[in-house]
Amino acid sequence: MTRRTKTGRTLTDAELDALATEVENTDYDVETLKQQRRPGRPAMGSGPADVVPVRIDPELRAAIEARAEAESTTTSAVIREALRKFLDVA
Repeated sequence: MTRRTKTGRTLTDAELDALATEVENTDYDVETLKQQRRPGRPAMGSGPADVVPVRIDPELRAAIEARAEAESTTTSAVIREALRKFLDVA
């Protein structure tokens, strides 16, 4: 069986054995490891964000994309800001 890292590098059996030995011989604090932040998308509010599919016409989509490009941001950020202003939500 071939094992690869996230970057695609193939790990040899010797490297896997060395990693296993390191883990076995190191006194890791499991609770501390559980509490460490993992990389990912930053929180956008008081809880996890929801994905809401919305249908928009081609002209509106083009306008959103043009605004996002002009402001060097994403289409999602433009839509969120527009909704916040429309709904008067911080």
